[in-house]
Amino acid sequence: MSIEVEIKDIKRRLTEISQKLDELLYEREILSLMKLSEKSLSDFLENEPDIYKIEDLKVRYK
Repeated sequence: MSIEVEIKDIKRRLTEISQKLDELLYEREILSLMKLSEKSLSDFLENEPDIYKIEDLKVRYK
């Protein structure tokens, strides 16, 4: 292989690695935001009354 071909191959692989890292970071950010929103909403929802009761169920599963 010539040096130019090797350099092009290295650049292509670096680009692929960079894209994969970006995807992983994006997924991690989304998961972090989901966890944060779940945590912040838990206190709010904890004090809310239940909309439905067990008596409202038409079918009960055991």
